[in-house]
Parts: sequence; C-alpha cells; structure tokens
Amino acid sequence: MLDYADDLAATVIAAAASLATMSDESAARRPGPGKWSPKEVIGHLIDSAANNHQRFVRGQLQDGLVFPGYAQDAWVAAERYRDAPWQNLLTLWRAYNLHIAWLMAAVPDEVRLRERRQHNLHELAWQPVPAATPATLDYFMRDYVNHLHHHLRQIKKP
Repeated sequence: MLDYADDLAATVIAAAASLATMSDESAARRPGPGKWSPKEVIGHLIDSAANNHQRFVRGQLQDGLVFPGYAQDAWVAAERYRDAPWQNLLTLWRAYNLHIAWLMAAVPDEVRLRERRQHNLHELAWQPVPAATPATLDYFMRDYVNHLHHHLRQIKKP
C-alpha cells in the first residue's frame, strides 16, 4: 500500500474508535460561534469522501484533473449532520474512508504519478496547486489525507 493510504486507514480506524466514546450530546455541541460541532466535522469529512471518491476514480479515466466543486457549508447544513445519530456518522465515515484507502492503493503508479497540465487543484485542493503548475493524482490523494488530519485536529474530546 501507499504510505498515505496506509496512514488514512490507520488514522480512520483509530479516530473512529476514539470518537465512538464521545456522547451524542457532546458530538452535537459547537465549540464556538461559526464553528462546526464534531458531528458536523465528521459530516463534512463524509461529504469530502463522497466528492473525492468520484474524483479519484474519474482522475484515472480522464486526461486532466478537472472536477466540480461543492458548497461545503451548504452541504453540512442541508444534511443536518448535527441532528444525525453520532454512531451512524462514525460508521459511514469509517467505512467510506477505508474504501478510499483501498482505492488509492489500487491506482497504478503510471496513472497516479502522471503529470497533468489541465487541472483545477488551485480551486479544489486543501493545499492548492497553482493553475500553471502540473499536478498529479498522487498529490491530490495525499492532499485529501492531509485535509482529513486537519479536520480531526479540530475535534476536541471532552
């Protein structure tokens, strides 16, 4: 497996087990005005998984790395993650990301490492790639894992 695919799987397994000890009430509590609750953070990471799953598949089948974006805050609000059962969110998030780790490891090296001049990772990536700089699917997948780590650090267990 790839180092970041291994990291994704290990991180998700450990975090899901740790977060499962948080009560539903605690997981719904927002840490401050304009901040997401742990439920909303995990919900956002589910949305990120859903969007990036199809990007990682499409990125293998097309020449460029140009994908649609999505309105993150609107998705979190529309799906009412704060009201969803905490354990259900964790189960979905864990399973989806274990599948994504599997997918990442299955991408052939020549596809994963091929430089693509046409991309919109300056708009989509957590750590953007300048529009004039070639990008790889490998970079985008690694960026996904770093984004996940960033959001997990935002969740404070009581």
